[in-house]
Amino acid sequence: MFSLSLFLSALGMLHRELADIHLAEIRLALDRVPVSGLLLAGLGTLGSYLALTGYDMLALRHLGRALPYPRVALNAFIATTVGHNLGMAMLSAGAVRLRLYTAAGLAATEVAGLVALIGLTFAVGVTFAAGLALLLEPAESGRLLHLSADGAGSIGALLLALVALYLGFGLLRRAPIRLGSWQWHLPGAGIALGQLVLAAADLGCAAAALFWLLPAQAAVSFPAFLGVYVLAVVAGIVSHVPAGLGVFETVLLLALPAVPQEDLLAAILAYRAIYYLAPLAAAALLVAGKLVQLRRAALAQGLDSMRQVFGWMAPVTVSSATFIAGALLLLSGSTPALPERLSLLQDFVPLPLLEVSHLLGSLAGLGLVILARALHRRVDAAYHLAFWLLALGALASLVKGLDYEEALLSMLVLGMLWLGRDAFNRPASLFARRFSPGWMLSVALLLAATVWLGLFSFKHVDYSHELWWQFALQGDAPRFLRASLLLVLAGGGLALLHLLRPAPPEPGRPSGQDLAHAARIVAAAPQSDAALALLGDKRLLFSPAGEAFIMYQVRGQSWIAMGDPVGPESAREALVWRFREMADRHGGRTVFYQVDAENLPLYLDLGLTAMKLGEEGMVSLAGFSLEGAARKELRQSHRRAQRDGLSFEVVPPAAVPALLDELRRVSDSWLAEKHTREKGFALGYFQPAYLAHFPCALVRLDGHVVAFANVLASAGRQELSIDLMRRLPAAPKGVMDYLFIELMLWGSREGYAHFNLGMAPLSGLESHPLAPLWHRLGTLIFRQGEYFYNFEGLRAYKEKFSPAWRPKYLAVPGGLALPTVLLDVAALIAGGIRGVFSR
Repeated sequence: MFSLSLFLSALGMLHRELADIHLAEIRLALDRVPVSGLLLAGLGTLGSYLALTGYDMLALRHLGRALPYPRVALNAFIATTVGHNLGMAMLSAGAVRLRLYTAAGLAATEVAGLVALIGLTFAVGVTFAAGLALLLEPAESGRLLHLSADGAGSIGALLLALVALYLGFGLLRRAPIRLGSWQWHLPGAGIALGQLVLAAADLGCAAAALFWLLPAQAAVSFPAFLGVYVLAVVAGIVSHVPAGLGVFETVLLLALPAVPQEDLLAAILAYRAIYYLAPLAAAALLVAGKLVQLRRAALAQGLDSMRQVFGWMAPVTVSSATFIAGALLLLSGSTPALPERLSLLQDFVPLPLLEVSHLLGSLAGLGLVILARALHRRVDAAYHLAFWLLALGALASLVKGLDYEEALLSMLVLGMLWLGRDAFNRPASLFARRFSPGWMLSVALLLAATVWLGLFSFKHVDYSHELWWQFALQGDAPRFLRASLLLVLAGGGLALLHLLRPAPPEPGRPSGQDLAHAARIVAAAPQSDAALALLGDKRLLFSPAGEAFIMYQVRGQSWIAMGDPVGPESAREALVWRFREMADRHGGRTVFYQVDAENLPLYLDLGLTAMKLGEEGMVSLAGFSLEGAARKELRQSHRRAQRDGLSFEVVPPAAVPALLDELRRVSDSWLAEKHTREKGFALGYFQPAYLAHFPCALVRLDGHVVAFANVLASAGRQELSIDLMRRLPAAPKGVMDYLFIELMLWGSREGYAHFNLGMAPLSGLESHPLAPLWHRLGTLIFRQGEYFYNFEGLRAYKEKFSPAWRPKYLAVPGGLALPTVLLDVAALIAGGIRGVFSR
C-alpha cells in the first residue's frame, strides 16, 4: 500500500507540474538534444554498467568463489538490466542471479549472500555520493533540496562519516557479527574500499549520463545535480515501481525548477532509452548469442534444434516479453496517432474499422498483460490465447494508425512464443489459479499509468459528454476515452469475478476411498516407499485422471511432499505444478522431501532449489549369498543367531491380523526401552490397518516372536524394503542383523532385484572448503553429532551389506526458508516440536 500511495502521489504531482506542457513541445525538445550529448550519455551508461559488473566480482571475492570475469560480467549485466527495468531489484535481479550463478556451481545460500552484498555496495555508494554532493556544494544542493547551506553541509558530513565508520569496521573488526545463531562476516578493508570506489563510479557515471543530456541553460553544477539524482533514484527504488517510472521524474522536476520542463522531460526520456532500454535490448541479444554459441552444432540441424535451445528459458523470457508487449499496446492506445500516418490510412481503412481496431488493440494489450503470469506457469491454454492476441495486437496497431513499432514488437514476441512452444505443455485451466495481490496490484498500476498518460496527452482537449459519441479520423481523444472505459470495465470485471470466487477448500485427511484408490496406484509403483501413503497420516493429491498422486502434509507455511509423485511418469509434471499452485493459493511454500536425482528437473522448473539430504543404500539381490571373504562378518553373525535358536519366516498379509497382539507387545517393549515415541510422515508406525497391508518378516525364539518388520515390495519385484522394525529388549544380540540377512536371502530367492536399506542422512556431502555451506554443516553434524543421532554409525552399519549409494534431495524454495523448512520436516517426522528435541 505504501508503494501504491507513493506511485499515485507521484502521478498526481507529475500531472500538476506538467499541466501546461504539450506533447508536441516534448517532441521538439527531443529534437534539440545534441548528438554530442547522446554520445556522452552512452559513455556514461557504459561506465556505469562496467562498474556494476564489478559489484558481482567483489561479492564473489568476498565469498571466496572465483569465476572468470567474462562470465561474471555477462551474468551481472543481464541481472542488472532486468532489475533496472522491472523494479524491486533485490527480487527480480536476485532471481536472475540465482538461475545464472547456480548454473555456475554456486549454492543458493551463496547466491543469497552475493545478492545481499551487492545491495550493501549500492547502499554504500548512495550514502557516499549523496554526502559528497552535499558537502562540496552545500549552498546549491541546499537550494535544490530546500535545505539551508549549513544543514546540507551537516547532512553531507554525517553521511560521509557513516561511510568512514563502515570502512573502519572493515579495517578493525575481524570477527563476524553474531545475532543469536545467525552470523555475518563484514567485508574486509580491501573489499569495503572496493565497494566504495565501484559504487561511486556507478552512480557518478549514471548521473553524468543524464547530466550531459540537460540543456545548456540548466545552470546546475554536477555535484549538486548528483545529490538530486541520488535522491530520485532512492525514491524510485522505495516505490517498487518498475524503473521508478513516474517517481524518478517527479523528484527531478520538483528539484530542478530552473530547467525548462519540456527540456528536462526530453532529457529524461532520452536517458531512459539510453540507460534502460538499450541495455535491456543488448542483454536480450547477448542471451540469444550465448545460446547460439552454446548450441551451435544443434542449431545446424534446423529450426527444431533452435526451439530446444530456447525452450529452457522460454517461460521466463516469453512471459516478460508478453507483459512488455501488452503494456506497450495499452500505452499506445492512450497517445495520439501521428497525423501523417492517419492521412495515409484514410483512403484505405474505413473509419468504423479504425475505431474498432483501436479498441481491439487496447483489449489485446490488457489480455497479454494478464496472460503473462499464466505463460510463466507454462499453461498450454495461455500459449494459444497469447498467440492470437499478439497477432491481433500487431494487426490492430497497423490498422489504427500505422504503428509499425508496436506491430514489430508484437510479431517479435510472437516469434519467441512460437520458438518456445514446447515449453508450454501444462494442461491447466487459466481460471484455476488465483492471482496474487502483488500481480493484481501490478496490473492495476499499469492501467492507472495508461489512463494518466492519456489524460496528460489530451489535457488541452475541452472534455464534454459529446466526446464519447464523436467518430472522426483525427478523433484521438474520443478513442482514448472509449478505450479507457472499456479497459476499466474489463479489468474491474475480471478482478471482481476473481475476488467473488469461493475460497479453495482446505485439503483434508484421506478418506477410506482415497486410501483404497492410493493402494491400487501403490501396487503398480516401482518404488517401495510409495506404501507410506497407506499410513493415512498424510494428505493425498491425485492427478485429474486419477492415475498418480502426491502424499504430503502441512506444517506452518510448509507444504511438504513425501518423496516423488507416485504413478506414471507422464503424469508427474502436471501433478507437481498442481501441488505448487495449491500451496500458493493457501500462501504456503512448496517442499519435496527425499526425492531422487533423476526427478530434480521437475522441481527446478518450479523455481525450487535442490539440497542434498544424504544417500540411500541399495543392495543388489541378484545372486545374493553369504559366501566369500567380503561377507565373512555377515556369515558369522548369521551362524551365531542360528546357534542361539532363532528362526525366520515371512507371513502373508492375511496372517498379520492374528499376530497383532503379539507384535504390539514387541513394539511397546522396544519403545519403552528406547524411551521414545512413534514417529510418522517419512516413517511407519504401529497401526494395525497399515501393517495388515503387507507381508511381515518374523524372527522367533522358542516359538515366540522376538523381532519383526513389515515388508514393502514394489511392482515387478524391482525393490524390497522394510519400514517398521521392532525387537524385544531381551532378544539375542544380533537379532536385527539376522532379520536383515534372512530377508535379503528370501528376496533373492523370490526374484527381487534390490533391497532398499533406506537413507543414511547427511552422508555423501562434500567437506571441501569451497563446498556449499549446507554441505560443510551437514558433514560436521555427520561426523560430530553423536549427541543428537549417530549418523556416521548408521552409515557404517549399512556399509557391511555392501550397498550402492544414490543421493536423495530436498527441493526447497531458495533464500532464507531452509532452516524453517528443516524444522517443519523434523516436526512432522517426530510428531511435533517436542519430539524434535527429545526422544
